[in-house]
Amino acid sequence: MEELKRCGWCVGDDLYEAYHDLEWGVPVLEDDKMFEFLILETFQAGLSWITVLRKRNNFREAFDNFDYRKIAQYEEPKVTELMQNPRIIRNQMKIRATITNAQAFIKIQDEFGSFCRYIWGFVEGEPKQNTITDYKNAPSTTEISDTLSKDLKKRGFKFVGSTVVYAHMQATGMVNDHETDCFRHQKIKELGQKIEIL
Repeated sequence: MEELKRCGWCVGDDLYEAYHDLEWGVPVLEDDKMFEFLILETFQAGLSWITVLRKRNNFREAFDNFDYRKIAQYEEPKVTELMQNPRIIRNQMKIRATITNAQAFIKIQDEFGSFCRYIWGFVEGEPKQNTITDYKNAPSTTEISDTLSKDLKKRGFKFVGSTVVYAHMQATGMVNDHETDCFRHQKIKELGQKIEIL
C-alpha cells in the first residue's frame, strides 16, 4: 500500500501523525474545543508542540477537562496544586494566565454570543486557503495574527503573541497550512467551504 503523503513536520512520530491526520487544520466551531486549543498553545509558548501534545491528557485531568467556567473560578489553593503536579508544564505565569484567559474568554462570549463567532470574525468566517509546498516556508505570523493578538491582549489575554496566535489559527482551521501535496490539504479545503459560524 502506498504511504500517505503528510506534511513534513509530523512524519515519524505516531502521536504527531495522528494529530496531523485527525485534528490539525480542521475548522473548530465549538467554544469548548477552541478554549482547549488556546490554552495548549499558550503553554506551548517557547516549547515544542509535541511536548505539549504528549502531556495533553495530563492537562485535561489537571484543568477540569478545560472547562473554562471552572477554571475562571480557580483560586490560590488550585494554583499551588497545579504547581505541584509533575505531569503538566509547571510554569506559574502560564498557570495564572490560564485562569485570566478563562475569565477573558467568558467576557468575549458575553459580548459576541460565542468565542468562535468573535475569533472567526478575523477571517470573515472563512478559512484562509494557503499554498504551502514546504512547511518550513509557512509563515509564523501574519497581519491577521498580529491584529488578533493585539485584540486578545487588549481584552486581557496573556501569552497570546502573534506567533502563538498564528499557531492557534493553523490548528483550529482558520488557515489551511497543510502542504499542497499532503493528503489532508484538499480535505481541509473542502471542510472550510462548509463551515457555518453560529
